[in-house]
Amino acid sequence: MAKVTLLAHTPLPEKVVAASAKLCYSPSDIETVCEGLTEEKTASFVEMLAEIGHESPIEHASFTFGIEGVSRSLLAQITRHRIASFSVQSQRYVAEKAFEYVVPPEIEGIPEAKAEFLKAMEEDQRHYESLTALLQKKHQEEFLKAGKTEKEARRLAEKKAIEDARFVLPNACTTKMICTMNARSLLNFFSHRCCNRAQWEIRELAEQMLDLVKKEAPHIFEKAGPPCLRGACPEGKMSCGKALEIRKKYGVTP
Repeated sequence: MAKVTLLAHTPLPEKVVAASAKLCYSPSDIETVCEGLTEEKTASFVEMLAEIGHESPIEHASFTFGIEGVSRSLLAQITRHRIASFSVQSQRYVAEKAFEYVVPPEIEGIPEAKAEFLKAMEEDQRHYESLTALLQKKHQEEFLKAGKTEKEARRLAEKKAIEDARFVLPNACTTKMICTMNARSLLNFFSHRCCNRAQWEIRELAEQMLDLVKKEAPHIFEKAGPPCLRGACPEGKMSCGKALEIRKKYGVTP
């Protein structure tokens, strides 16, 4: 299961958003824009932005997450959210020795399927290690001929070997990343990825992230989550048909 840590965020995120909104709608100076922004006033500004659909001030608050225990398959999905910054552990520079992997729940629930899956993971590990060894031997000989010391040749050869050996690693292989999104991008992310129709792994990740940011900015993320919390499901015929169940899960009254 994914593990998510909120590493950092804009100090007083809701007050920063409220100050930005206040500057848009009042003759305040930069020096005085934060004056009078009590907790109540701050909440009022944030709620007003949600009501009128003025979302740009929300971009001034950002959140940085440490994410681990997720698959390379999830990595392909989360990086589609382009207004975000990602730093991902590289398989080019970090050798995958006894790599960890994510087992999908549907496979976990069928003993025969799980056995087949684990067998595939073991085979992938063997192929990866075998390819790494073969490539490393070749590259090390080349570096030694080029005048490198044995220690340097071995280090450079391993790096060059895992560059190509990683091509046999599966999507199930886990990865780690640090991800930063502004609050507006997060609202969009939650709208898409907390939806019941989102792939199970990224949905679980999105739900963990939402729980974390709600503690730091409850008014900004008060209505965050799948679109059916705020109105009719936009999926049409593709809807999961469980809007009432999902609203109950999020504590939203019909």
